[in-house]
Amino acid sequence: MLGVSVVVPAFGGQEKLDLTLASLAAQGYPSSLTEVVVVDDGSAPALRLPELRPENTRLVPALPGGWGRAHAVHSGALSCGGEVLLFLDADMVVFRDHLEAQMRWHHLADYLAVTGNLRVVEDTGRPPTPREVFEAVERGEEERLVEGPGREMEWLAKAYRTTGDLRKAGPRAHRCFIGATGSVHRAFYHECGGMDPTLLLGEDTHLGFRMLQNGAVFVPERTAGSWHLGLPHMERRRAEAMRFNRTFVGNRLPYMADSRRVRGRRWQVPGVDAVVETEGHTFEEVAATVDALLRGDASDLRITLVGAWEPERAARSRPADGPGPDLRLIREHYGAEPRVRFAAAVPGADPDVPFRLLLAPGQVLAPHAVDRMVDRMEKSRCGLLRATVLGNDLGGPRLERTAAFARARRLAGEGEDLEAMVDRVYGVHWMDGDSELFQEAPEAPADWEERVARALAEAEGHRARARALEGRFRRLTGGGLGRLLWRVLG
Repeated sequence: MLGVSVVVPAFGGQEKLDLTLASLAAQGYPSSLTEVVVVDDGSAPALRLPELRPENTRLVPALPGGWGRAHAVHSGALSCGGEVLLFLDADMVVFRDHLEAQMRWHHLADYLAVTGNLRVVEDTGRPPTPREVFEAVERGEEERLVEGPGREMEWLAKAYRTTGDLRKAGPRAHRCFIGATGSVHRAFYHECGGMDPTLLLGEDTHLGFRMLQNGAVFVPERTAGSWHLGLPHMERRRAEAMRFNRTFVGNRLPYMADSRRVRGRRWQVPGVDAVVETEGHTFEEVAATVDALLRGDASDLRITLVGAWEPERAARSRPADGPGPDLRLIREHYGAEPRVRFAAAVPGADPDVPFRLLLAPGQVLAPHAVDRMVDRMEKSRCGLLRATVLGNDLGGPRLERTAAFARARRLAGEGEDLEAMVDRVYGVHWMDGDSELFQEAPEAPADWEERVARALAEAEGHRARARALEGRFRRLTGGGLGRLLWRVLG
């Protein structure tokens, strides 16, 4: 069986922490496989460990140089030894099967992100004592600790309801990872980069995105019950928190589309990584492709030019001759462009960037092309979008979803075709590059509204004349003489 390290970040709130630790002490999962790490995020007075707590419980300070929940969680994760990390807020009471229900999933696969079932209960009357919590949880009678059934967070309940418990959520499932009670393999957590300790809000969403990008499957475990004692901070001040997240999380998370509608902006993490291999191509071919990308509608991209960027020195008398003149021209042409970088080999997919675009020099995309490919991929939820080109159906631009290829790499057996696995788990979509990507989108004339209004008025006039003619026809052909004339003339 796997060991689990429960990370409990805390800032003050000793009384509620005592209840959380009491409920953890009554868990059905073997205590020999459980450790609890309480991370004190600078509380004053400092937190202490109560008498009623799990056998293997440690109190550690958050690492120096930061503060906040993300910093505390990451500090705790770095000190843990269990195969699985389970994050738990310090104002929770977890039911007896909470750890066991989540841990069952982690015995099946090492890339699952599991979220427990959380219900919010308001503070009413006398709170239970740690002993009362321990005994109720041990007997499986947690419902007796509170009045009423508690309530789910409305947005999360709706997401579960409309996606079949995230089965149909697609690439947006990461938004439903809840760090108040969520778990993941420790090695997978660190492979994904863990929580960003500089984030003060939105850290769960950002961690969920990092896990998605590394191939995670998100699982809501309804039987892992818990009470959240009081409304979570994000729910109490949701509008303010979302305003904060749109900037801080949006700078790091390209999927926060609302914050990225401003054209011409660059962000900490781009939305698309474009890769162009230069070998065997002229400066003019490369420049045509790269310049089209740079002046396109999608400014939120990064371009990597792949080539042998250390050519032999040309003769002083003829600098345009000798090995590598095209490479020298390319390097000089884009050396000061911040969206272009140079690499000696095709880089692996950046796990923070959701899409990777690969295209050949000489393929000149229309300004709308990148946005159109991303939009098509999002609507189809595919893992790979391929575009055909005249004379070479397989040589057109291709847009890869980083999360899909990460998942495929985890599932593909030795020697199994990676693209075939992407097709199985996400799907492959095709489009006609010549008609959809390389043709300039016609610009609308400045007076398009007036033209439309005139066309509609003309159409209405034609309809009115048609109705009048239809009426005359009926009158003329309504009698016997009219029908006789119609037969003769017809």
